[in-house]
Amino acid sequence: MKFTKMHGCSNDYVYVNCFEEKVEDMGAFAKEVSDRHRGIGSDGAIFICPSDEADCEMKMYNSDGSYSEMCGNGIRCVAKYVYDNCIVDSRDISILSGGSIKKIHVETGPEIVSDSTGTTFSKREDGMAVYRARVDMGEPILKPEQIPVMIPDDSEKIVSHDLYVDDSNYKITCVSMGNPHCVVFVDNVRNVPIETLGPKFENHVSFPNRINTEFVHVLDRQNIWMRVWERGAGETLACGTGACAAAVACILNEYTDDRMVVHLTGGDLEIFWDRNDGHVYMTGEAVTVFEGEI
Repeated sequence: MKFTKMHGCSNDYVYVNCFEEKVEDMGAFAKEVSDRHRGIGSDGAIFICPSDEADCEMKMYNSDGSYSEMCGNGIRCVAKYVYDNCIVDSRDISILSGGSIKKIHVETGPEIVSDSTGTTFSKREDGMAVYRARVDMGEPILKPEQIPVMIPDDSEKIVSHDLYVDDSNYKITCVSMGNPHCVVFVDNVRNVPIETLGPKFENHVSFPNRINTEFVHVLDRQNIWMRVWERGAGETLACGTGACAAAVACILNEYTDDRMVVHLTGGDLEIFWDRNDGHVYMTGEAVTVFEGEI
């Protein structure tokens, strides 16, 4: 089976072109190839599939084999893949993921070729390749029952809400960007014991579908620093939907302006919550690392 290794801000996945390949058990495949010692090594696997509703469908599985509805860094790479491999010709691409269609605009330029290997990945005759993409992530979901989050009151949205974890009280803001997120503001993200705290948030009784948790430090009105614990994957170097959720949480708490740069361990993402249409827009890199066969 052929595969392609790609990353967006170091959030890396194994991509399989299901226009050509067939995978019987996607969850088991994702778990096997994601192992960084016995497999290819990744945060999970993403399958690029035909769709009657959009240019293609993205099916994403975490490194533990669990399904995820959406991946912001992954969907930019899917857009790059289908453009670079001539599955679509337009720079405006529609991708179905988790039952929702996302619209992506890709930025292209001459493909950068490694001097040491001479490797080229783009199959286009003009030698152009996608290096960056802007994703319309849609409107953030704030209603607790739709995220979902189980809380003991009738709040219409969860903004700076108390949550007790190991007898410590945290102020949380919860947002869904197609998948559930819990944002926690901290004074220093480097000091967060994410390996122990992350799983406790992920599996907290308040989150029936588990949760992705973003620990955020606000630098100024246009910049935030974030670390993320992703359900089913652990700490990753970046999370696109998490960056969008963190930006929305910052704005809801009046910490930042509507446009900001989210600084992650693996790179930066530009996030804009457009109050005119209510949609969140995410812009960032999309990189092909290598192609292979397993």
